[in-house]
Amino acid sequence: MISRNMGGGMVDVDTRGPHRGSGPSAGDGRLPADLTSFVGRRHELTAVRNALGEGRLVTLTGIGGVGKTRLALRVATSIRRNFPDGVWLIELADVHDPAFVVDVVATTLGVRDYTGRPPREALVEALAQGSRLLVLDNCEQVIDAVAELVQALLERCPGLHVLTTSRERLGLGCEAVIAVSPLTTPSRGRSQPVIKVSRFDAVALFAERAASAVPGFALTDDNTATIAKICARLDGLPLAIELAAARTRALSPEQILQRLTDRRGVLTWSSRGVPPRQQTLRWSIGWSYDLCTPEEQKLWRRLSLFTGSFDIDDAEHVCGDDCGGDLLDILASLVDKSIIVRDDAPDRARYRMLDTVRGYGREQLDDSSSDADLRLRFRDWYTRMALDAEADWISPRQLEWSDRLRAELPNLREGFEFALDEADGSALQLAASLYPVWIARGLFAEGRRWLDRALDQPHPQPAILRAKALFAAAILAAFQGDLTAAGARAEEASELDSPTADPITRAYVAMADGITAFCSGDLDRARVRLRFAVDTPGVADHPQLQLEALSLLGWAHVGDNTARALTFQGRALAIAQEHGEFVHRGYSLWANGVDTWRSGDRAHATELLEAGLRLTRQTDDPLMVFTCLQALAWLTAETAQVRRAAVIMGAADAHRRLVGSNPVFFPNLLVHQLDFEKTVRAALDDATQGAAHREGASMTTAEAIAYTLGEQGREAKPTAPGQDRTVLTKREHEVAELVAVGLTNKEIATRLTISRRTVDGHVDHILTKLGFTSRVQVATWIAESAHAD
Repeated sequence: MISRNMGGGMVDVDTRGPHRGSGPSAGDGRLPADLTSFVGRRHELTAVRNALGEGRLVTLTGIGGVGKTRLALRVATSIRRNFPDGVWLIELADVHDPAFVVDVVATTLGVRDYTGRPPREALVEALAQGSRLLVLDNCEQVIDAVAELVQALLERCPGLHVLTTSRERLGLGCEAVIAVSPLTTPSRGRSQPVIKVSRFDAVALFAERAASAVPGFALTDDNTATIAKICARLDGLPLAIELAAARTRALSPEQILQRLTDRRGVLTWSSRGVPPRQQTLRWSIGWSYDLCTPEEQKLWRRLSLFTGSFDIDDAEHVCGDDCGGDLLDILASLVDKSIIVRDDAPDRARYRMLDTVRGYGREQLDDSSSDADLRLRFRDWYTRMALDAEADWISPRQLEWSDRLRAELPNLREGFEFALDEADGSALQLAASLYPVWIARGLFAEGRRWLDRALDQPHPQPAILRAKALFAAAILAAFQGDLTAAGARAEEASELDSPTADPITRAYVAMADGITAFCSGDLDRARVRLRFAVDTPGVADHPQLQLEALSLLGWAHVGDNTARALTFQGRALAIAQEHGEFVHRGYSLWANGVDTWRSGDRAHATELLEAGLRLTRQTDDPLMVFTCLQALAWLTAETAQVRRAAVIMGAADAHRRLVGSNPVFFPNLLVHQLDFEKTVRAALDDATQGAAHREGASMTTAEAIAYTLGEQGREAKPTAPGQDRTVLTKREHEVAELVAVGLTNKEIATRLTISRRTVDGHVDHILTKLGFTSRVQVATWIAESAHAD
């Protein structure tokens, strides 16, 4: 807790709170843990690993339910050490609009763009350096958009590898395609001993899943032939086998086989062009549906409306209380039958459906007239969630809401589509209420698309809601540098302004005009319009609006009247502190830190900026990390610790690339960045400056924060130039030098005429001995060692 006079009074700068961890950065990766064991596929695992070693794009093709996703995740997990900058799973099953593909990839990777560039450009810049593997799962419904994005990424990001799963190939020239076949099954009609039958992957899968459903279940002489027939009848498709195995809770293998045989014998298909195995999967899912009770079928249909995951509250409010029984009991039964998959989140259980299972349920939902109002209930539930989050945003629960809405984003998108179909203004209400989330999560482009679509609807909209939405659209566009669009939205808003209009409507109109003027460089107009918003009666009842108006008004006075800037920024910090929120508090700490430094109090400025940097451990905001690191680099350079300042600036630049920001967040701060660069050039030669910058750029977010705050950790590592090279063997040093010039392990193996496996081992030993986590750090160490000589 720091207590200081901030122009308007005493402000407590409290950076306490639960540690949330840093965002995606070098060395990170996001792969889900296996909830069930992986069975078989030895040959496919080897083939995919080899293909990724020889090329940079591999696509696993096959019908739904054949096991493409599990195979891809297994491969990615087994080779993650080859990608020091992370292995990431990007799930695209919930994406049906090609326009969202880049957004989903960027959001998963933590890439946030605060410029008006095409989002793909920001993603390319963020991935241009380092060595990563992206796993793009379920690409078929947006195949063209995925192919276009992957082509651009591979052309401009040399260290990037991509593994995709799809029902069809991407069609790129560099693509290696591996068809994923069903699991092996015994030949029909042949009686074989248990030990031999159990070696078939399909049988092993059935036996293992059945043992999970019924403890003690095992293959025996009595059931082996039956299970082999079940697996053969299901064509070895893993999803179909898992659904059948889950039925051993209630049915014997003989009963399962009989019901499968009876159902397939009477089934006919209207689509003769459907491949036989796809028909097998479909009728096996239909068979599972038919075996469900009417209550389970109804819940299955209704839950298929969730395009993303959901929790019990979501299910209860959307699916209603007319499912014919206790919803939780019915849901648990569907989990037992493998229709629903349970994921354990940190604070509550969440559930999801596999895409193929959900698709079947959605077909049944579309054919059911009794569920006609379900889409309106779905829309209303997610609109209410967004409104509740907005009302509670400026509070200690802000981070909880941010995490929850992030998890619910696929469902919010679906609810928004339903809202657009209704001429009642609900789409605009939903889009505008999520405005704080668009800002906090860096989803500027997506937020603008939502707002543009909702604002362009022809039906009448309440003036205050339209003014709020126009302001949100203006500020998102202005922060991205699209001043033409921002100005157009501000002009639309001005049509709602009049002396008799609602005061908050007028405040939103003034804010739209003020932010556009500020970003356009018209500071006089910005001060007038933003001050109008600050002084509007009743604005204190809208803390999000009040905090933004005060913060922007403070920035509008930077360079003109530092005392006044501190007054407004101090008021914003006091309000944010009073409400216990995080995002505005962080930016207020940064703003007050910069203004305090400009007023001549470097010591207190350092305290404020370091407090803001510590807060990023809770907010998970790379833009705030960048701004605080950059400002602290400016201050550090003034203390003659120029090399240290250059390291911090290297870390700041890495985060700036991650968010796609300009060299400084606000144009009136550019002079300080130019002064810093002049100081560094005068004190350090090019080699030392470059090495320091690379060292900072190679740090993870956690390392960069710890280094800048002077916490023990990174500085204790043996990275100093001139360090005794005997820590590495002669061969290891040869490998390190080739790593430093950018060669891959495969290229190093060719250069030194040794095996790829040997090179992998040398690189692992080098990283361990030097205490490093990335190849960039090795390159930095080599460069600094050479300079020291």
